[in-house]
Amino acid sequence: MKKKGFLQKTSLVMGIVSEVISVLCLVMLIIRSREYGMEDIFSASYLASTFFFFTCGIVLIMIGRVNLPDLSFKGSFEEK
Repeated sequence: MKKKGFLQKTSLVMGIVSEVISVLCLVMLIIRSREYGMEDIFSASYLASTFFFFTCGIVLIMIGRVNLPDLSFKGSFEEK
């Protein structure tokens, strides 16, 4: 099994961070909607941010967990 590269590890960490941020935006959405209602512009922006960070987190976690093929050129050219 091929080792994960630096960018793939970074993608996994940033995916987890993105999921945490989406939970924080969801908490802020609940707090803001109780104060001002769902028709407030800030409630809409927290809802959009929650969706954005959640979906980006899923994509980044999948990139970090997948086994990518080796696309390097070493060993592909044989000496003739």
